Amino acid sequence: MHHKPTYIFIFLCFFLSVSIANSQSAKQKELEAKRQKYQNELKQINALLFSDRKKEKSLVSLVEDLNYKISVRRNLIRITNDQANLLTREINANQNEITSLRNQLKELKASYADMVVKSYKSKSEQSRVMFLLSSDNFKQAYKRLQYIKQYANYQKEQGELIKAKTLKLQELNTDLSRQKKDKDKLVLDNKQVKKQLEVELREQEDLMASIRKNLSNYTSQARQKQQEINRIDKEIDRLIREAIAASNKKAGKKTSSSKFVLTPEAKALARNFESNKGKLPWPVQKGVVKVRYGKQPSPIDRTVSINSQGVKIATEKGTKVRAVFDGVVSQILVIPNANPVVMIRHGNYITVYKNMSKIYVKKGDKVNTKQEIGEVFTNRSTGETMLGFGVYKDSKTQNPAIWVYKM
Repeated sequence: MHHKPTYIFIFLCFFLSVSIANSQSAKQKELEAKRQKYQNELKQINALLFSDRKKEKSLVSLVEDLNYKISVRRNLIRITNDQANLLTREINANQNEITSLRNQLKELKASYADMVVKSYKSKSEQSRVMFLLSSDNFKQAYKRLQYIKQYANYQKEQGELIKAKTLKLQELNTDLSRQKKDKDKLVLDNKQVKKQLEVELREQEDLMASIRKNLSNYTSQARQKQQEINRIDKEIDRLIREAIAASNKKAGKKTSSSKFVLTPEAKALARNFESNKGKLPWPVQKGVVKVRYGKQPSPIDRTVSINSQGVKIATEKGTKVRAVFDGVVSQILVIPNANPVVMIRHGNYITVYKNMSKIYVKKGDKVNTKQEIGEVFTNRSTGETMLGFGVYKDSKTQNPAIWVYKM
């Protein structure tokens, strides 16, 4: 009797189904982690931007806050939909596998029952002995003995296979029940999130209607705000170029270079900074990124561009600012009609902390990771507490989100 190919096929099918199940399970975990991230972000947004609606925020700030909240809520809906769709595919696959297993079990049990009947009819020791003694020669007798053993083993294997498939069927039914409950919960959660989104979209439309009545004035304010940001960024760029020139001159190198010439100690510090890419702590203990890095349209007038050389983090009043890595305070920048800026050098990297109200450090101070360097400024008229944070490699800006943990 040759049953090995059948068992190999069954094993391969089982291995394949386990691999697919594992990959789907990994995908579900990944999606759930993202869903949790967006849910936590919404909680932070509500706590930091919407906790006190009595404060007189400007229309522009309200629109910015609401736009941010809506974008996060849309991401949450998208991820939840992806989860529900994946669960639907898993449920369908499980149902198909259950049907297939039931059919296999039916066939196996019928085959096994047939074997038991045949075995019962020829189970007497006498009939087996007669079967062996009636052989024409020793070779045939040996083959018949092997056949009896194989038949007994096969019967045992079939019994084990039925038991294994029955257990697998029970597991699949349990999984199916859990998956259906999970999907029902996701669908219900998403309904509530969509309902809240509809409320926010109506609120957004009302705010934008108020802005459109005097759009030219708000557009002018947005352009003026960007000019103010550009003025501060230009001054930071100039100071970084000057720091590179002074550092390189001290090292006896060309002053026109746009890159720092590093001492062995500064090289080691830069390497440590680089090795922590994506793992740096946030510059504030609690916060949400309200404005991201790079060029983006203004939420008020999409013809106006916002060019952000770093990120803007909304946080709580009185929040302390922390150095994100070991380094040396290279500059405390005080610009007329703007709040102070602290610049910390980490080899050929510089981290920049804008919109400070209090400064706890001075130029030349060595600082450690998470050391408090000052406080974030709170705008009295809007109630907003916003830290500007940037990362530079030599004289070029970097996206802080790729450096700071889960930003």
